[in-house]
Amino acid sequence: MKEWNRKNVLWMVLYAVLYAVATAIVCVTGAMTPVLFVCYQVTAGILVSGIVIHACRRIKAPGVPVCLAVGMILLFLIIQDAAPWHVIPVIIIAVLAEAVRAITKYNWTGDVIATVIMSFSSFGYYGQIWFNREYTYECAIEEMPAGYADSLMAASPVWALVAVIIVGIVLSVIISNVTAKLFKLEK
Repeated sequence: MKEWNRKNVLWMVLYAVLYAVATAIVCVTGAMTPVLFVCYQVTAGILVSGIVIHACRRIKAPGVPVCLAVGMILLFLIIQDAAPWHVIPVIIIAVLAEAVRAITKYNWTGDVIATVIMSFSSFGYYGQIWFNREYTYECAIEEMPAGYADSLMAASPVWALVAVIIVGIVLSVIISNVTAKLFKLEK
């Protein structure tokens, strides 16, 4: 097992920054079109998974998901968007990912599952589409161009949540495996 050392701490800072930046990019894509907003989990599965699996395979010890979550929360604080519906899901996601990694003794399967879990970093933001529709609609009217709010509601029927989650999970697993091959990560 690769434990924490000075070099891994520096790597973890880089991973946390990359994770926060990739998640921010996922969020920015949603501003482009309502369909990409609805597809956050798909985009996250593509952009975030490689970073997370690389970090988990490099540091096979407790703390990787927590460090990534701390990076996200710091980003929320910097952009003054540290609302409970953003921060609390990130904390829950990190705890779940840590638990999976510990239970599986930091093996490949556990790290892939943890990667999938960590790819849900923006769920607190986009989950509002389905769980707080009126609030989401009002925010979209205030913040987005004319017509965006109506298009967002039309692009997010209830069944879309299940479809987006399934596709996002599958893509996260695929990206984890591709990353492992590209960077010759130990499975």
